Order: sequence, then structure tokens, then C-alpha cells
Amino acid sequence: MTNASALLPEGLRDRLPPEAEALGRVRGAVLWVAEMNGYARVEPPLAEFADGLIGRLKTSRAVDLLRVVDPVSQRTLALRPDITAQVGRIATTRLGQRPRPLRLCYAGQVLKVRGTQLRPEREMCQAGVEIVGTDHVAAVIETVRVALDALKAAGSADISVDLTLPDLVPLLAAGPMPLPADRIETVAAELDGKDAGALAALGAQAYLPLLEAAGPVEAALGRLATLPGQELLDGRIAAVRAVASAIGDRATVTLDPTERHGFEYQSWIGFSFFVPGVRGEVGRGGSYTVVHPDGREEPAVGFSLFLDPLVDAGYAPDYERRRVFLPLGTDSEIGERLRDEATVTIAALTPDDDPKALGCTHLWRDGAMQALAG
Repeated sequence: MTNASALLPEGLRDRLPPEAEALGRVRGAVLWVAEMNGYARVEPPLAEFADGLIGRLKTSRAVDLLRVVDPVSQRTLALRPDITAQVGRIATTRLGQRPRPLRLCYAGQVLKVRGTQLRPEREMCQAGVEIVGTDHVAAVIETVRVALDALKAAGSADISVDLTLPDLVPLLAAGPMPLPADRIETVAAELDGKDAGALAALGAQAYLPLLEAAGPVEAALGRLATLPGQELLDGRIAAVRAVASAIGDRATVTLDPTERHGFEYQSWIGFSFFVPGVRGEVGRGGSYTVVHPDGREEPAVGFSLFLDPLVDAGYAPDYERRRVFLPLGTDSEIGERLRDEATVTIAALTPDDDPKALGCTHLWRDGAMQALAG
């Protein structure tokens, strides 16, 4: 019989040993990489006033947020489903006068009202970096490089990066491949869904070649180069080629120029990260804008990684610490010295404590560590 007091809401779970430790190591590895690249850490609150948070979450609606009434202010609070928007708020308010480019990093829990078929979890650990003040190709290259370094530090290998150009359809529609204003979003959605029949029915046959301009990055760029309006596309093609060149052989690079799902608020470029054993992307990012209180928009670029799928797939920094059992009466200075050497110590609390049952790998005896037989 299930103990009702042990039940948790759908989509929420406990992290038990050793997965909880693995998640902590992954989070620490990602933040360490970010901080070593000059990103200063921020820690936004878990909840904010709902009206302010909703205004900054361009991909969420009020119905998508878990909300509660604050007994102090009597205003509605929302638990954050994403941290990126909070970092944007911090950058444009409390850090609004800091020199640009402003590099910030973060890691924390996010909570969604409901999961998806691909990701039924409602609570996840999100970590990432943001550069506020520029969305130049050099900033894009840096954020992609930091993301690859972070994934590698977290134990990932065989990484794939998929690039996209979220504003490609509006760009072409305003120039060499004109569309009525009321059809631009519809055509973009059908391209995202790879529906050639729907495009033809909309009279957007000129956009059909974009369906073929997806795949390995160099081949995809070659197909883009055959489209009309190269005076507009040359800059995009050169930028994507620069990003792909900077990645080099550190990851497999593909391009899907009309992919928009999950990139609704990105501006000129977006990217997703994939690793073996994880369903769907493990992170995504790209260029976007943050809005200051006075309405001024500022360019930015960054990425977010979702760490729980990495841990579920068995990824974590690969290191094992010795766990030494200290029998009753062991001098406390011995434990201090061992811990200074990054050795875990498990001190006996009773004469009956069993080193193996406590997960120890070694026993302190006769002034030295002795390995416990398997």
C-alpha cells in the first residue's frame, strides 16, 4: 500500500543518492566553466510578481505559470518557469549602469505548470550564461564555445549543434520573396512544420527551397546561397559559417534555417544542443533583446542548459572520491587532514557501525588507509 504522505505532485520528484550528488557536480561544472570565462553569477528569486514576470516571458502566457497569492503584499506571485527573463530584468535595472558587454551566469530550479510528452518533468535545474549589450557574431561564438565547454565539463561527448535563423522568413518577405503581412507568420509556421503542401496552398512556392536548405551546415549554406536576395542573405551566411568554423570538430554542426519552435523570441540566430542518450535538445540559446524600463531595447545573446536530462542519461563529471571509515576514537586531526586531501571521511558513531554498509572504500587502521575488500 502506498503511503499517501510520500506522494508527490505529478512531474515532481526527489533526487536521491547518487543522482542528487551527480546533479550537484553537473551544476558546479557548468558554473565553474562560466565563471572561468568571466561571467558573474546572479541568483534571482524563485518567485516574482506575476504581472512583471509575464511581461518579460515572451514564450509564456499567464495560464502557463504556477501562481499564488502573496500574504504580505496581497499581490499574485508566479513561480519562475525560466530564468533568462529574470537575468534580463537584473541586467536592465539593478545592473543597468554597468559597462557593456555585461556577462552574467546563473543556475537554479524552474517550475512549469505542466510538462510535455517529451519532458514530463515540471521542475528542472536550468543553468546558463547571458551577454547583454551585443549580439555580434563574436558574442554568439563565445556563448556557443562556453556551452560546449560546459557540456564537456559535465561529462558529455559527441555533442551536436543545430543552428537556425529565426528572422529569415520576415527578412525575405520584406525583400526578394514578398508576402502579404498577414501571411508571414503562417508561412513561417508551415516551414517550421515542413509542410510543402500547405506552402503551395498559401501561394508561397518561392519558399519551398528552404525546406531543402537543412542538414549538414556547409551543404545547407550552399542551398541558401542559391536563393534570391543574396544581398540580404550574405551577412547571415557569413555569420553562420563563422560560427560553424569556430566550433570546428568539437561538435557536429547542422543548420535548419526555418526552425522556430522554441525560438519565438530569438532575433537573428538560434542554436540547440544535443547529446547521445537524451531525448530532444539538452539546451538552446541565441540572440534576443532585453527591454529597459524606459522602453529602450538592448541586444543580448546567451544559452540555457537543462541539467536533469544529462543526469538521467548518466552524465556527470567523472571523478571518484575515496570514502574512509574512521573508527571510534580516531583523532579528529586525522579526519581534518584527510578532508584537506579531498578524501571523504565517515566517522563511526557507535561500535556497531559497518564501513561497507556506510559505503566506505577504505578503513583507517594502524595510522594508514587500508582498502576494504570488495
